[in-house]
Amino acid sequence: MSRRKDREEAECCAEPSVSPKYDVEGVATVDERGQMVLPKAIRDKAGIRPGDKLAIVTLVRDGKVCCLHLLRTDDLVHGVKDILEPKGG
Repeated sequence: MSRRKDREEAECCAEPSVSPKYDVEGVATVDERGQMVLPKAIRDKAGIRPGDKLAIVTLVRDGKVCCLHLLRTDDLVHGVKDILEPKGG
């Protein structure tokens, strides 16, 4: 992946400067084994491919999980590196 695309994706998931836009894109059903399938239209729109690793990040309010966010683990690694690695060079 190019550095430009990495930056664009990181900016997409960064703290928004304006209120974020939320859309209901589809519905996933959890089966009896606790598994669910993301609808193909959402996977395509988000560029999620077979083998991609997604981290599940929760938002907790009043002791209850109220939101689930899926983030590519590669994006998390880049974010952590940006925080921990010294700038300049």
